[in-house]
Amino acid sequence: MRALIFQILFTLWTIFMLVFFAFVVLVPRVWVTRVQKWWGIGVMLMLRVLLNIRYEIRGQENLPEGACVVASKHQSIWDTIIWHIILEDPAMVMKKELLSIPIYGWFAIKAKMIPVDRKAGASALKTMLRAADEASSMGRPILIFPEGTRTPVGERGTYQPGVTALYRHLKLPAIPVAVNSGLFWSKEGLSKDGGTIVLEYGPAIPAGLAKKEFMAELESRIENATDRLMAEHTGKA
Repeated sequence: MRALIFQILFTLWTIFMLVFFAFVVLVPRVWVTRVQKWWGIGVMLMLRVLLNIRYEIRGQENLPEGACVVASKHQSIWDTIIWHIILEDPAMVMKKELLSIPIYGWFAIKAKMIPVDRKAGASALKTMLRAADEASSMGRPILIFPEGTRTPVGERGTYQPGVTALYRHLKLPAIPVAVNSGLFWSKEGLSKDGGTIVLEYGPAIPAGLAKKEFMAELESRIENATDRLMAEHTGKA
């Protein structure tokens, strides 16, 4: 019942924020990022009050100031919400189809997110890199989910070449991020027992590694840290 109430309130809260604050697409961009942050804080509050689901951020010292590539494991809707709260003006790499969602798409465009048209092939990569150049020049962290989609708990998706392209093109350090959010908010539903979602920044991977070396290092760090967080929760560490 509490999970159902959360889902209803989550939907109503999202609709309210989109409709009531739709005007911010006409004012300076900073207001869009503020509204996104307020929305995220509201969601986290509902998770805590209704479902006793909290969150913990680890390794904050590994996140540099200014532009960098943040490469995160993706297990849950939660992963797409939390970044509006814990990163300063993130430029999120996202599916272009999301821009067609009424009002939400306007917000994403105004916030200068980085849409990717997966059907466009090489031209999509060029478009992504141009947008990333602009975000980097503004000192914004660039967030990407290397697997490209949500991956069920305990599984490893295929790491896509887009993250390597960003890393090599921008010549910025990459921050691997592990999460255990799928244990609490998965495609199958929300946890009935509550608990603490952990998001952990790993040490930066310095700029300049070769493609294969970078991809192997990134995948190893993210997956090993994610496995550790899973084991920590289940008591099998």
